[in-house]
Amino acid sequence: MGNLLGSWRFKEPSTVEECDSTWGSDSESDEPPAEDDSGISDSFSPADSEHRAAGDPEDTSPQLQDSPESVPKMKRSFYAARDLYKYRHSYPNYRKSRQPNEYRNLRFYLNKIPLVPDGIYIEEILTKWRGDYDKLEHNHTYIQWLFPLREQGLNFYAHELTQDEIKEFQSTREAKRRFLAAYSLMLDFYGIKLLDKSGNVARAPNWQDRFQHLNESQHNYLRITRILKSLGELGYEAFKAPLVRLFLEESLCNNTLPNMQHSVLEYFVYTIRLPATRRRLLRYARKHYRPAHAFLWGPPPKRRGGAGGGVGAGSSGIRAPAPTPEQQRRGDESPASPSASSGIIVSSHDAVMCQDPAGGGLGPNMVGLELMMAGARGERNEYNEIVPL
Repeated sequence: MGNLLGSWRFKEPSTVEECDSTWGSDSESDEPPAEDDSGISDSFSPADSEHRAAGDPEDTSPQLQDSPESVPKMKRSFYAARDLYKYRHSYPNYRKSRQPNEYRNLRFYLNKIPLVPDGIYIEEILTKWRGDYDKLEHNHTYIQWLFPLREQGLNFYAHELTQDEIKEFQSTREAKRRFLAAYSLMLDFYGIKLLDKSGNVARAPNWQDRFQHLNESQHNYLRITRILKSLGELGYEAFKAPLVRLFLEESLCNNTLPNMQHSVLEYFVYTIRLPATRRRLLRYARKHYRPAHAFLWGPPPKRRGGAGGGVGAGSSGIRAPAPTPEQQRRGDESPASPSASSGIIVSSHDAVMCQDPAGGGLGPNMVGLELMMAGARGERNEYNEIVPL
């Protein structure tokens, strides 16, 4: 028995549906039908293959704009879904770092060693780089040091995090203080300001110029994905939802970041580990996504009347057997059951005014950003929030 357990390895998911637990059984009972029940693909697209070869975790598929009859169907990226599944589940096949565990990320944040290969210390970055947008844009070696992960980035001199280092980092006040300063530095680069110690964010005074740059400089979407992942690794899981929510509003409602729409839905949302929080964000996104039929991220439509129910985005992909003629006849004679829908629990803090492309008017669209108050395993960060691991 010992040999069998010792040789067991985690089996990686092989479909998008297996990677995505957002619309699980706990949420299917209160969801209205989706506008579209297709678009999920179990296989790689040519674009996915190119990103895999380049080592690029981001996907920039074009946004659909026309009717469903006149445009090809988009697909969810299996590469993205699998990458973020591994992240949310703490890298189930994680192997030890290729380098000795010297706590180099923590020592960098304690200002004891510089980043490699540039030889720059963290304090210099935090004090002299703020507002130097050209440097932040064109230097590609610092981001892996500022936002470390348990996976390799493009800077092979940077070290991957380990579980022991993560625990030590989270218990070191000086490192956490500088980490939040680094987060604020990058938010300013993107035209966003950090409002408080709960992670709430808003537009910065220079948001117009910075959003225009962010909309055009799409390699920054890779950086944002990494930043979100690192927030979760180092104890700031609750900081993700406010930032993702802002990006959804700007890209879908305000049209200030239209090129970000696909990345925020395919990547940013799925860095969030708590399914309930992902559901709230995706409900908000589905309400404002245009064209509505092209929304691929759920929820799946309800099954109606038993056998023969449809399978939608995020469902298991298993279809019920085709009904017999007698079952079909009985089904045709029975009245259609209306589908139920439920309201979204909201708070006044989360109320926003958003342009409705369909109605043309302004109306309140309220979405609750749930605090991280669940998780079988969790720790409290310095702001007394329960952070699921």
